[in-house]
Parts: sequence; structure tokens; C-alpha cells
Amino acid sequence: MHQLHYLAARNIDRETAQNTIFDFGYRGLTLEPYASSLQLISNNASTKANLNVQNLPRLPVPKLNDTLNKYLKTVKPFLSDEEFANTTKLVKEFGSQGGVGIKLQSLLEKRAEKHVNWLEEWWLNTAYLEYRDPVVVYSSPGLVFPFRKFNNQDEQLHYAAKTLLAALEYKALIDGDKIPVEMMGKSPLDMSQYKKIFGTCRIPGEKRDKLSFNDTKYVTVIHNNHIFHVDLWGNDNKKLSEDQIVQALKKVIELSKSPATEAIGVLTSDNRDNWAKAYQALSKDKVNRDSLGDVERSLAVLCLDAACGVWSVTDKDARQTLAAAQTIHGGGSAANAANRWFDKTVQFIVGADGVTGLTYEHSPAEGQPIAVLTDFIINYIDKGSSSTESSSSPKDPVKLNFNVSADVVDMISTAKTNVDKLAADLELNCFTFDKYGKNFIKSQKLSPDSYLQMAMQYAFYRLHATPGAHYESAATRMYVGGRTETIRSCSPESVEFARAMLDTGLAPHLKLLALRQAIDAHKNYTVQALQGLGVDRHLLGLKLTALENGIEIPKLYSDEGYRRSAHMRISTSQVACKCDGFMCYGPLVEDGYATCYNPRDDDVNFATSAFRRNPDTGCGPYRAALEQSLQDMHHLLLQQHAKSKL
Repeated sequence: MHQLHYLAARNIDRETAQNTIFDFGYRGLTLEPYASSLQLISNNASTKANLNVQNLPRLPVPKLNDTLNKYLKTVKPFLSDEEFANTTKLVKEFGSQGGVGIKLQSLLEKRAEKHVNWLEEWWLNTAYLEYRDPVVVYSSPGLVFPFRKFNNQDEQLHYAAKTLLAALEYKALIDGDKIPVEMMGKSPLDMSQYKKIFGTCRIPGEKRDKLSFNDTKYVTVIHNNHIFHVDLWGNDNKKLSEDQIVQALKKVIELSKSPATEAIGVLTSDNRDNWAKAYQALSKDKVNRDSLGDVERSLAVLCLDAACGVWSVTDKDARQTLAAAQTIHGGGSAANAANRWFDKTVQFIVGADGVTGLTYEHSPAEGQPIAVLTDFIINYIDKGSSSTESSSSPKDPVKLNFNVSADVVDMISTAKTNVDKLAADLELNCFTFDKYGKNFIKSQKLSPDSYLQMAMQYAFYRLHATPGAHYESAATRMYVGGRTETIRSCSPESVEFARAMLDTGLAPHLKLLALRQAIDAHKNYTVQALQGLGVDRHLLGLKLTALENGIEIPKLYSDEGYRRSAHMRISTSQVACKCDGFMCYGPLVEDGYATCYNPRDDDVNFATSAFRRNPDTGCGPYRAALEQSLQDMHHLLLQQHAKSKL
């Protein structure tokens, strides 16, 4: 029966499926030479390795001239005529016969012959494992589930138990290869990422982290900053029932009535090098090594959070915003930020007063499996599903102990200070735009995703009177090991559209023409990006090729065109949850905005963020500009529709 629920949850329209995106890849990539292969610690690596069991095509290396011509068009909005002429000269030198670009292209093509996916290892390392800022805010998204109102602790724990049982059902579908292969048109998509969400943990290392893949029968439960091992199968190898899981969780709470003296979990929220040093210090002690290893091997983390006052907030938008903060960073160390283990791929959050959701560590996979997991869980709970199994001999929870040295105490204090600063700095504004949704956009024969992307371009331009480099990612899973390619949403056409809309003297039919041209330009780039033929990953590959081969980095990469066009001031993603949930995350750059959106039939859910440290960006003005832009575009289309009827 539960597989039927799953299939219902997968009923996503093609527009949404093609643009469901979760990758935040341009955060100051660290680009070190690569001497080693993909670094994995694994108890069952053979089930996790990408062996191309689906017999998918390999990621192509785009033609050099195609990429360079496309690149020139994407940098034009950010340069003066003089600067553009200089960039054009550099690009021509790079791609000319005898130019370094030709040599790098040849070397990259040779790499592609030897690798199932020429980018996969590079991307994992540069975008994630070598990125040193905290995963909190800078990398890991939060996903807010529909709100619940728990009247007592018993209701909270039953919800938590159902969440775990639903997750186990979902995992069983993954393990049994019963998840339908996702399609993009007639092309099957790589499903290997689904195998990497349960049991996976990121392990901190100085300069580069590692991933640990595991398959066990227990979860890590954190309450009051205490960490527990909770088995989901009994001694008789039978899965626990809902009531038995609830009893185990009650024992966890009984054993952790007051907050932990030292909140080990908060260390996972810190700068990766800071956390690596603390991890090394902890690992000198066998008790600590055993506890760290226990968390690492668990299937997932369940965070039983303290109440955050969500129901004392009467405004729905404010309630959504408060919940978003809980899933992204936990509200600071005095709230729930230390009641986490941010290195686990999936952390389920079940708060005492009804904030539920998850935090997702991004490195092993894109978020599509997580979005589908979300709908599966909500379907499971709302339909009153439960496990028919019951163990005759359930195991008691085991509290994980840590021996904390004075040095680690200081590191915990530093981590608390740092996560508190992060939480205070991240401004969030989550809301529902209820004037119209994708049904209206489709009625105008326009792409909902491209339409909303152009609304963001227009909003940014009306606020800042300058084009905003704009990141949207396209899944390249039609290729084996595919992750993402960047859709550069800012184009000459998007800038012309924004200017046209702000020109009070321009005729409406010309504004409409500019809108349609901007949408078409975005759609065309999207199609190319989905095929792995965008600009960014190819240019990254050429740069990494130079580094690996001891070749001087070409001047193209230090040019203003490259720098400005890759400084993504608008970071966006469309997330397809059928339930009334939403995803949220931090901006890519200090002077930027993040915009996660879910276009539904008659409304659009938005989660926006900005950094308070920057005086030029604020969620309030950005939201107002976005809502006004959407209304302007709606009015323009209705106006022209009315004229065409006359």
C-alpha cells in the first residue's frame, strides 16, 4: 500500500521535474591539484559506487568555441563596452589556434575518455568536501514540513516514530530498487544518488572532508544536546512498532532531562577546519572514537527539539520564517543549534511545539531524493499508516558518552559563538504569493519556471538598477554520475525586459515582447544546461585541468567578466514538494539573495534570505520588489489579453 502513496507523491509535472534544483555550487571553490581518487570510507562501497548499471551516456565535454561564444553573451550585462572588448580579446586568445584553451580542451577530452564522468570527482571535492565554511547556512538547506500542533509530549513522540517508520519504508524501496526510474522526456535519469541518503555521513578533515557510507539498523537521536543510539530492530531482528519506538524515545527523554554539560553536536556547525581539529582531539580517546563512529554509521539523525514558540506567532509568514530558521541553523546555541549533527545527510527535526522538517547535508547527492522523501513521509503520516511488525525483544537506547578535554571545551565555546553569529546574521522572509500560480502562467503559454526567474531578474533590477548575476541549476542526471550545470538566468534579454518594464513611456506591447524574449532566452539556456552544455562546469573543468597539469591559470579566469558573472547575487531553486512544505537556505554571496520557490496551481511559496551584515540587501525590500514585479507582469499579460479580444 505504501508504494502507492509513494507513486502518488511522484506525480510531478515535467516543468517542475526538470527544474527541481538544490545545488549551490559557486561559493568560492577551493582548487587544489588532485593526486588521489575519490575519498570514501565505506562499509558497503560496492552498493554506493557509480557502476553505470543503467548504461547511461557519459557527460559530454562541450565544444570549446560553443562554450566561449555562449560565455561572451552571459558576461555582456556586467561589462562596459570597453570592458567587454577586453574580455572578447581574452576569450579569442584563449580559444585561438595555439591558444592555451585548445591545449586544455584536448587534455580534458583525454580525461573524459578515462572517467565514467569527467566532472564527478572534481565537483564533489571543489564544491563540497574542500569547501571550508560551515555547512550550516552556507551549504545545507532546511526543509520545513507542514506545521503540526502537539498538545503533549506523547503526540510529539508518536509523530517522530511515524517519521522514522516512513523513512524506513522509503529506504526499503531504495534498497529493493523499487523506485521508478525518473525520466526527462524519453531520457532516463541516473538514480544512484538515492542510494546515498541513508547511512551517509561527512567526516571532517583539514583541507578536505570525506564521506562515509554505511547500512545499519539504528538511528542517532539527540535531545537536550545529549546523543543516543536507538535501535529500530529488536534482538529478534524484527522491526520495532510505532509504540515500541515511542517507548524508546521516552527513555531517551528520561535520560536527558537537563541539557548536556558539553554540547558535542554544536562542533559540527563550525568552520570545517575548526571541526576537523576538534574531531582529531576527540578521536585520541577510545570512548570518543566509539561514539563518533556510532553517529557516523547510523541511518539518520532524529532531533527532538525544544519548543521554539512557533504557535505564539499569529502571522503565517512569520511562523514559516521562524520554522525555516529552525531547520537551517536551529535558532542559535541557546535554542536548538547544538541539538544537531550537521554532518549527517538527513536530520529529521521534530520540535516540541510542532515545528517539523529536516536539515540536509548536500555533498553526497542533490535534493531530489530528499524532496520525494518529504512527500512520502507526509503521505505516510496523513494516511495513518503504521508498521505491522513488532519486536518481542526491543533494545534499550544507549547514551553515547564523550570525554571532553579542556581544549575541546574551548572549541565548543568557539563553535557556539560562531553559530550564534551566523544565526543572527541570516535574515529570512518566507511567504506565500497568493495572487496567482502556475495555472495562470501556463494559460499564457509561458514556462512557469522561466517566468518566475524573470520576475526575480526584474525585482533585482528595480531594487539595485544593475543586472544581478543569477544562479539556477539544471540537473545533468541524464548522464551517468550527473550532478548539475548552472543556468545563467541573467542575460541581455532579461536586462532589456527589466528596463522595458521600468520605462513608463514604453508601449505595453513592447514590454510584452521583451518579456517573451527574456523567457525564451532562459528556456533555451535551460535546455542546453540540462544536456550538460552550459558555461560554468566546462570552464571549471578547463581550469582544474590547468591546475592538475601545472599550467598557468589563463587570464580569462581573473578577468572582470568572469569574476562578475560568477558572483551569483541571486541564488535560486525550484523545489517540488506536493505537501505544503518548503525549502530554504542562505545566499551564495555576502551581497546577494537566496530565493527558493514552489510554484503551485494558484499560488507560489517563496523562502528568501539575505545577510544582515550587508546594508545593501534586505529581505523586506526584496520581497516587496518581487511581489510587485509579479503583479506588474500579471497586469501586463491581462492588459494585452483584453486588447487582443477587442
